[in-house]
Amino acid sequence: MATSHPVYLEDLAVGDIFRSAEHALDTEQIFDFARQFDPQPFHLDPQAARDSLFKGLAASGWHTAAITMKLLVASLPLSGGIIGAGVELQWPRPTRADDRLHVVSTIRQIVPSRSKPDRGIITVECHTLNQDGDICQQMVTQIVILRRPG
Repeated sequence: MATSHPVYLEDLAVGDIFRSAEHALDTEQIFDFARQFDPQPFHLDPQAARDSLFKGLAASGWHTAAITMKLLVASLPLSGGIIGAGVELQWPRPTRADDRLHVVSTIRQIVPSRSKPDRGIITVECHTLNQDGDICQQMVTQIVILRRPG
């Protein structure tokens, strides 16, 4: 589903799929993020990374999550923004410097609030995939969504 207008609870159906644009990752991005937020040798030193469980330079999982968020915001334009209410996150494979990531998000559940009539909660399954279709991150998240006003 492609849309640029704000999406409200009433606009969604279980099974709707949203696809993002791509983000091209490179070594400098991995180093910059790691220096600031996850300064571990396998994110900062190619030799240490080769000797690690990753067998090569790997982006921080939190870097992959941040890229996912950027792509999700652009591809799922919820009215009021994306306000998380919980998340389950997995990184089944490392994200590498030459990866081009995109996100495929599927609406799994829609629950209108009984106590707050202006909103609901949606459950969204998001796969962050590389250029080969390999899943680098899998996320199931609950997001607060507004109802259409009036």
